[in-house]
Amino acid sequence: MTKNLELCSGKYVGNGYPCFIIAEVGQNHQGNIDIAKMLIETAKKGGADCVKFQKSHLNSKFNAAALARKYHETNSWGETYGDHKSYLEFSVDQFIELQTFAHSINIPFTASPMDEVSLELLNSMDVPFIKIGSGDANNFPLLRKAAETGRPIVLSTGMQSMSSIRNAVSAITEVQRRPRLCLLQCTSSYPTPPNQAHLRVMETFRKEFPDVHIGYSGHEKGYAISLAAVALGAKVIERHITFDKTAKGSDHTCSLEPEEFTRFVKDVREVEAALGNPDKVPLPCEYPVIKKLGKTLVATKDLSAGTILNQSDIVAKVAEPQGISAENILSVIGKKLLKDVKCDESILFHDLLYE
Repeated sequence: MTKNLELCSGKYVGNGYPCFIIAEVGQNHQGNIDIAKMLIETAKKGGADCVKFQKSHLNSKFNAAALARKYHETNSWGETYGDHKSYLEFSVDQFIELQTFAHSINIPFTASPMDEVSLELLNSMDVPFIKIGSGDANNFPLLRKAAETGRPIVLSTGMQSMSSIRNAVSAITEVQRRPRLCLLQCTSSYPTPPNQAHLRVMETFRKEFPDVHIGYSGHEKGYAISLAAVALGAKVIERHITFDKTAKGSDHTCSLEPEEFTRFVKDVREVEAALGNPDKVPLPCEYPVIKKLGKTLVATKDLSAGTILNQSDIVAKVAEPQGISAENILSVIGKKLLKDVKCDESILFHDLLYE
């Protein structure tokens, strides 16, 4: 059995624990620290277990040509891709300010480092776990550096093959002999078409990596697929949050607005409650219906004391008083009546001779 994993102080992932819900702000803050704080509050009020951002050191993540590339798309915040990314990137001081704000309202704060410089920053900030985004799931040097921090790792797997994921897990376990790892099934499409979410990959991961926790990072519209992931056993769910799905930016359309995120968390908890346990037994909430509609064995005709009961003598009906349950009919056939029973009367246990 996979060992339970503490992702944040007092918050565990594993059997018997609630699904761990990460509210992903990403860059839906539009480069505005006040919006970022508002989204942290959204995560807290909505019931998230943690709020997450993204952190890049641009010259470490991109080469000069990539930063100089002209970027005139709808979601652009600058003339070049470097200008665009700079506009959306918080400084180190701002990032620490956001962490301080999150802690002030009692919600854990972490981020996805997009390069080794950012990883070192997050480690120095003592984040509870490291989230590696899909774009770095095959960035094995970064994975090893993340593992060297000793912190738990949550790894999204979009854009990757099974071979890449095996290599990624190996890169981490080479450093962490007992991996503190959660793999998230993910499709890096914004939004993700339902028929490309492939939730069954979670079961593949579960069989291939029995020492690793499994979850889902969703980019679909709405959250029905994320609820299905919980029903299929996801231990961690990550979803983007936004202040407005129509806002400028590629992630907003597949994000959840505040009220929707709150409903999502509530629905996750209802799904978890509904999963219950695998034992099939009559439940206390069913007892009134059993009493009202449960089938009892009754006589099909007047029967005299001493009658040896056969199939034609008894039938199952809703009856008063409740007597022998219909499921016991075979054990009643061949038994001797100790008293007269009239047609349509219940047959009770003490009416029979048990030898």
